[in-house]
Amino acid sequence: MARIFAAGGGSSINKSFLLKPRNMILALIPFLFLALLFQLFHFLFTTTDIVTAELSTSIPKSPYKIYLYDLPHRFTQGVVENYHLARNAEATPISSSYPGHQHSAEWYLFSDLLRSDRDGSYLSTVSDPKKAELFFVPFFSSLSLVVNPIGKEVGEYIDENMQEDLMDWLEGSEYWRRNGGRDHVFVCQDPNAMFKMLDKIKNSVLLISDFGRLKGNQASIVKDVVIPYSHRINRFKGDIGVETRGSLLFFMGNRFRKEGGKIRDSLFKILEEQKDVVIKHGTQSRVSRRLATQGMHSSKFCLHPAGDTPSACRLFDAIISLCIPVIISDYIELPFEDAIDYEKIAIFVDTETALVPGYLTNMLRKISTDRILQYQTQLQAVRHYFDYGHGNGAVHEIWRQISLKVPLIKLMINRDRRLVVRKSEGLDCSCLCSLQNGTTLFS
Repeated sequence: MARIFAAGGGSSINKSFLLKPRNMILALIPFLFLALLFQLFHFLFTTTDIVTAELSTSIPKSPYKIYLYDLPHRFTQGVVENYHLARNAEATPISSSYPGHQHSAEWYLFSDLLRSDRDGSYLSTVSDPKKAELFFVPFFSSLSLVVNPIGKEVGEYIDENMQEDLMDWLEGSEYWRRNGGRDHVFVCQDPNAMFKMLDKIKNSVLLISDFGRLKGNQASIVKDVVIPYSHRINRFKGDIGVETRGSLLFFMGNRFRKEGGKIRDSLFKILEEQKDVVIKHGTQSRVSRRLATQGMHSSKFCLHPAGDTPSACRLFDAIISLCIPVIISDYIELPFEDAIDYEKIAIFVDTETALVPGYLTNMLRKISTDRILQYQTQLQAVRHYFDYGHGNGAVHEIWRQISLKVPLIKLMINRDRRLVVRKSEGLDCSCLCSLQNGTTLFS
């Protein structure tokens, strides 16, 4: 046998061994294996920034075709007009400007589909519904809920009636009846949006904030898309750093909430006397937004406890403020998790642990400045995903998420056509389920 390395450090390489091509190939195999192994590890441990950059810029060669329903005026712009009339009945002319609020996604998505130039989008609009693979229903369901101001007598506009009228209109469409609405897309961002018609649209793609008030047979992380709230405070324009962030932890919001939000009162009692912690009771108003902007821009960490539902716009306000979110919400769902690793931009604490006196502040104070800067760098890299006004932001990413659902929609449509109607009790386990939050793919 030829010796590659002789004892004592001398070389006694067999030249005949090196000259044979077969032996040369055999000798190279270990080096090729190591090179491939290195490439594999490099791919697996690439940072989220690179992954998100690739996802944001990769555009399908053939975008899916979507048809924008031409709904009667009262379901779209009519909702906006009624909103303004309820606040100023004598206004002339009636304002047609969509009011800014945390559920403005429905307006941004509708406006984007009206653009004639849709190069670079994951979805291409078509004027012929026969060519469409998806159908977008542009009813402003979240705005419809708040047309009548709280505490004022209900006028002629009634949201429940609007929901019923919309479904009557849709059920008259052959494209709705054809596939039972499976290929239709609804924006239901407010937790109560379309609440009366949820059983009728449960097979459609729902764009939602979370699953807090949805039944297991109405929504699923598999068929639906979790979308971000519109941020309500100004974007932080400075650079990463801790020099201007004198507070350790900031929270401003309603102290008293129902359901999972009961944790807030307990957190107030634990944190309100803590050094470097700013925790305030506040409701939505211009003054509150200004104070929240100041607080989030001057704090290292921002608290995000559950409210009446698992999610809230406060999380996305924190992200655009580069204020590291501290999330205490055991059942929260987050947008775009295939593109964003939230453990790199936020800190998650379970409810039981968070209520241990002293735990939160002690844990946060132990986080080094270098680690804080790492969090801020990651926040800076991904915050465009949560900006509805950004050209490559929330709207673009929502279309991508919807495009990922199309193969599943087609599968379920074809499956429906050939299946015999079956009677079954409980969940249909032939479909994908998410038992952790009690949601299923389809009933």
